[in-house]
Amino acid sequence: MNWLKRIRPAGPAAENTERSNAVPEGLWKKCPKCEHHMRIGARRRLDIFLDDGGRTEVAEEVVAIDRLKFRDVKKYKDRLSDAQKKTGEKDALVAMSGTVKGIPVVAVAFEFAFHGGSMGYAVGEKFTRAAKLALAENKPLICFSATGGARMQEALISLIQMAKTSAILERLKASGVPYVSVMTDPVYGGVSASLAMLGDLNVAEPGARAGFAGPNIIEQTIRQKLPKGFQRSEFLLDKGQIDMIVARHEMRDRLASILSKFTHLPEPADA
Repeated sequence: MNWLKRIRPAGPAAENTERSNAVPEGLWKKCPKCEHHMRIGARRRLDIFLDDGGRTEVAEEVVAIDRLKFRDVKKYKDRLSDAQKKTGEKDALVAMSGTVKGIPVVAVAFEFAFHGGSMGYAVGEKFTRAAKLALAENKPLICFSATGGARMQEALISLIQMAKTSAILERLKASGVPYVSVMTDPVYGGVSASLAMLGDLNVAEPGARAGFAGPNIIEQTIRQKLPKGFQRSEFLLDKGQIDMIVARHEMRDRLASILSKFTHLPEPADA
């Protein structure tokens, strides 16, 4: 018996509990009763944000590499294969070049159903290539984050991606290329400590959770009760950690209007 089997409880909690991308038609925006923003997949996210025509996928060929031959109760390469079959994605990030209401952009979105949207080599490399394309073509970069953080199966290779993505974002900043970070639910760990909080504009959906460690871990560490709504987007806005909260059904119009000002392009007409 290996170490993980000894510390992980048996039963339903030990099984795969990642949410499906399937959301009933008409409910991708929010719950009609409580307005809770349901999780959606990366491609669906880009579908509802980008214009219909003229999209090109970026760095589609990049895949994870099991350099460490990592194994817990299951081989990492088998976990990758299972996640690829389940989601239809090669890894946890999808990147596309396209337009938003006629404004040229490069947009990336995390696929939370793929290993909890964790960032390993493939995610960091795809993000970096998308950012380099935005830099080369002077297009704004938009990132929709939904992640549990760095991918433990890749150890330091995963943590290196924090520095790698931060470095390319600094190059965008120095060149005056806008970067908009949109935090959905949840955004934690190494991603929150790097690319997710480095936007020229940091946006979040209502009720989205974002932070480095989760509230349960923090409470157990400091042995204190955290404030109500801690790490929710409304709390982060009040504390100045994000710039605005935008509901999903308003995201396309609001960001298009903001991007037009960043790029000195005409205000997009209503569509």
